[in-house]
Amino acid sequence: MRLDVQNLACRRGERRIFAGVTFILEEGQALVVTGRNGAGKSSLLALIAGRLAPEVGSIRAEGIGDRTLPECLHAVGHRDALKGVLTAEENLAFARDLLGDPALSPAEALAAVGLANAAALPTAYLSAGQRRRVALARLLVARRPLWLLDEPTGALDDAAQETVRGLMRDHLAGGGLIIAATHAPLGIEAHAELRLERAVPAPAANGDTA
Repeated sequence: MRLDVQNLACRRGERRIFAGVTFILEEGQALVVTGRNGAGKSSLLALIAGRLAPEVGSIRAEGIGDRTLPECLHAVGHRDALKGVLTAEENLAFARDLLGDPALSPAEALAAVGLANAAALPTAYLSAGQRRRVALARLLVARRPLWLLDEPTGALDDAAQETVRGLMRDHLAGGGLIIAATHAPLGIEAHAELRLERAVPAPAANGDTA
């Protein structure tokens, strides 16, 4: 898979968040997106995931056959998107069945993030860090070449952060792609960085500067 992003701009309401974002991501590569709060890191991930439409610019995925780009990615955002009444294992089983192309079993995925003993617990009873690890374990139950990660190590202790770094390294070593928005150093080697700067004014409808 190859991701080609050209001259991308994002508008939210009356405000242009960013413009002129261009990059190419090949298999085995990671892009770390940095910038101050409100610079558009999460919005960039939402554009790539297809949850927002760009104001201008293009997002093209090559090497994915007849699949769409959203069918080729995992997105893990700030919210864990877990059902509190379901156990950790049931949440992952639901994700596997919904996404298709299964990889690790839910039990194996939980073991990979250090939560084997929590498999039968409702996620409502888990700590914030544990819930974060369950959300990240979704990356492992279905095969997707592109991972979009928003603050992937947030709410995690040092040991759990290193576990997540290991998962990212393994994904890249297998030819996967990662785009991660973060304030903290990601801790993986050989990645490119894209820094989103202060938002720029967008042209008004009458051609004057907004």
